[in-house]
Amino acid sequence: MIPRELIRHIRRIEIRTNRMVNDVMAGEYHSVFKGRGVEFEEVREYQHGDDIRTIDWNVTARMGEPFVKRYREERELTVMLVVDASSSSLFGTAEKMKGELAVELSALLAFSAIKNNDRVGLILFTDRVEKFIPPKKGKKHVLRLIRELLMFEPTGGSTDIRAALEFMGTILNRKSVVFLISDFMSSDYDQALRIANKKHDLVTISITDPREVEMPPIGFLELEDAETGEIIILDTYNEGFRAKFSENADRETARLKADFKRMKIDHVPIRTDQSYIDPLIRFFQQRAQRY
Repeated sequence: MIPRELIRHIRRIEIRTNRMVNDVMAGEYHSVFKGRGVEFEEVREYQHGDDIRTIDWNVTARMGEPFVKRYREERELTVMLVVDASSSSLFGTAEKMKGELAVELSALLAFSAIKNNDRVGLILFTDRVEKFIPPKKGKKHVLRLIRELLMFEPTGGSTDIRAALEFMGTILNRKSVVFLISDFMSSDYDQALRIANKKHDLVTISITDPREVEMPPIGFLELEDAETGEIIILDTYNEGFRAKFSENADRETARLKADFKRMKIDHVPIRTDQSYIDPLIRFFQQRAQRY
């Protein structure tokens, strides 16, 4: 029996993300993620405005008037959501925690996919693969994915992106669109990223909280590492500490961005204190210009 509050939560996410899909996302998604190719559909008479490159010269010669070939795009894709559910996803100082934002992003991408008749699946991971839901179509399936994301209780605490990508490589035989959603607080995953990007259309979405990049002067602060349990005391009034904290965070952000650029992997940075729609739209628009 699904708790009533959970049902209401799923419904709120469905309404919010469906509105975004209908208003701004569906066209952007469709223009960027195309099917495996095109297949011939028919030959018809040339009409004003048709691309002359589509003229079928053999039929035109036989019929004595211009005819064009029409093709139908093979739209169906497989979309895999690879979502980090480690303990660090429970951190958040803005309106939403990182994990809550990951759920909304997953719902938005899943609804965009099914609106374009694509199949969508889910891999939830921590320091191991915790749950795999095979790709399927339909609204009912997407609602199941959202429910699983909301109800999920991990057994692992830390993050192993490499393990998640290696598992994905064993269960996806055909080229797919892969959205890897994580805060990327992991290590030793570069080679797995390269392999995944070579085989699939990989898009990385990094989620960051403002307190991970800038520390305000609020006095002594006791922090616990959600993944290791280590507790540290910080003096946030110390200007040197705050400067060093921001410097380290900026360095890590720059390194991550540079790594993705070097490996030619699409990257969308998201913050918990800002709209995630704007960076997604910018990504789709920039990518559409490339292809």
